[in-house]
Amino acid sequence: MRTAFAILGLALVPLGVAGLVLPLLPGTPLLIAAAACFARSSPRFESYLVNHPRLGAPIRAWRETGAIPLRAKIIALAAMAASIWIVTAGNAPDMAKAAAVSIMAGAAVFVATRPNS
Repeated sequence: MRTAFAILGLALVPLGVAGLVLPLLPGTPLLIAAAACFARSSPRFESYLVNHPRLGAPIRAWRETGAIPLRAKIIALAAMAASIWIVTAGNAPDMAKAAAVSIMAGAAVFVATRPNS
């Protein structure tokens, strides 16, 4: 399992870095997931990632207080609102629309209620 976590962590890091510059890819959650994988597979990689001067700050903020940067919250909530609008305007069955809106609303509440970092 350690090898699987290490491979997953190594795959998540470049995706997380790309997500920091690409608007629709969630960079910070991917880096947090990578750090969690490394915690289970390689303490050295975990330490490097958590203490990295640019990548480590959001991971540390999440671990210490569950905080999400305000800018990231605004982008996430706007993307969820746009997604809800697109889903409800589409031709999907009403049950699928209701499920998608419920899940998105739950995620939005979670994001909105986290402290700012």
